[in-house]
Amino acid sequence: MRRLNYALWSVLVMFLAVGFTSCSTSEEEPKANEISDEVLAQFTDLGFDVSDIELINHRNPITGESSKQYQLEGDILIPESQMKEMLNSDIFHIGTVGEQYRTNNLVSNNQTIRVLGYTGGSNALDNTMRTALQWAVNNYNALNIGLNFTLAFGTNYNAYDMVVYRVSGGGGGSAGFPSGGNPYKWIQILSGTSSYGTNTTEHVITHEMGHCLGLRHTDYFNRSLSCGSGGNEGSSGVGAVHIPGTPTGFDANSVMLACFSANEDGEFGYYDRVALEYLY
Repeated sequence: MRRLNYALWSVLVMFLAVGFTSCSTSEEEPKANEISDEVLAQFTDLGFDVSDIELINHRNPITGESSKQYQLEGDILIPESQMKEMLNSDIFHIGTVGEQYRTNNLVSNNQTIRVLGYTGGSNALDNTMRTALQWAVNNYNALNIGLNFTLAFGTNYNAYDMVVYRVSGGGGGSAGFPSGGNPYKWIQILSGTSSYGTNTTEHVITHEMGHCLGLRHTDYFNRSLSCGSGGNEGSSGVGAVHIPGTPTGFDANSVMLACFSANEDGEFGYYDRVALEYLY
């Protein structure tokens, strides 16, 4: 079965044999040579695989704002400011309290998460994406958790907690981790994702929403299990702590695998539900 990463670089044909790579759009220019050895060591200490790290100039096409962000592990975006926040907090490292990044960098429980499907200009979700977004929101509302999700479509993004919008590219998406008890706000879905159908598009959006709530890739310990290549995204016990009640090995049915198939059903796997219901 063909596997795909969560976004596509501009030279798509070079990646068809192994899948799509993440978070590349015409608005993001890799600047890996600007990353110092000190920063690489800091991300390693936080529990991330730095083998594919890039520092990109990320321009949000909706707000027009630009910022430097680190891109890691295919589809994770971490702003420089959040990286500094992580370094200054004990909960992101192994310590005496035994708390790690994945289980603590979550959104505050017992709240409503307001989701917006963006409909403005060239960044508007197409019809397939709009249906898939509704199905993805339904996935989360079907869980027995202390979060409720609402969905609206429009362009007034200020009042929303997650904004899902379209950018050019072959297929996949990108998002980031929560900060300050709030979910990561911006979810990019590449325009070519719709060509794989509504269920696969639902899968991609559900996956990216999972990152916004603090989930890591299920197969972070060996990306080759779902992607066909790649290694460990982060060291055990730092930034990717095991969630009780879920497998420690490969879970082929997880929506949070690092790479996805062209024929996904868009639904949570059993242990995805167990994990989210444990965390929230």
